[in-house]
Amino acid sequence: MDEVVASNCLKYFCKWLSEYYGKKVILLIDEYDTPMQEAFVRGYWDEMTEFMRNTFNGALKTNPYLHKALLTGITRVSRESLFSDLNNLSVITNTSDKYADCFGFTETEVFNELDVYGYSSEKQNVKKWYDGFKFGDIDNIYNPWSIIRFTKGKSIGGNLFPIII
Repeated sequence: MDEVVASNCLKYFCKWLSEYYGKKVILLIDEYDTPMQEAFVRGYWDEMTEFMRNTFNGALKTNPYLHKALLTGITRVSRESLFSDLNNLSVITNTSDKYADCFGFTETEVFNELDVYGYSSEKQNVKKWYDGFKFGDIDNIYNPWSIIRFTKGKSIGGNLFPIII
């Protein structure tokens, strides 16, 4: 595939979604930095950096179909490299207070749902197994996937687990 076409794929995808749904797109990019780490290890850093810079420029800066974007990764966003063309970035890390209770389930949420699902007696075991995350100043954040898997198979309703996987 032509490199220009490839680097514009996210922008095209946003265009098609926006046209189909009649509204601007929210773009979620998980582990944005994984290709960069692989490129560093395998010796094609410069080529990947250029490709990713072009991709993010088209998808995030000059994209008229974009409402907002969220990128996750373990490498801190640097404005000197991939994102040098972008402005108005907000960097939220696991030590930031903003959105600290949005990166998992709080203990109150988990315990309320355990009651709903008939697992009230398992609260201390669930705490021991799945608690331990801290974001900003918020302790006792639970891994959502683990909690959902724990409650799998229950058909009782609730707000925290609307989809049982």
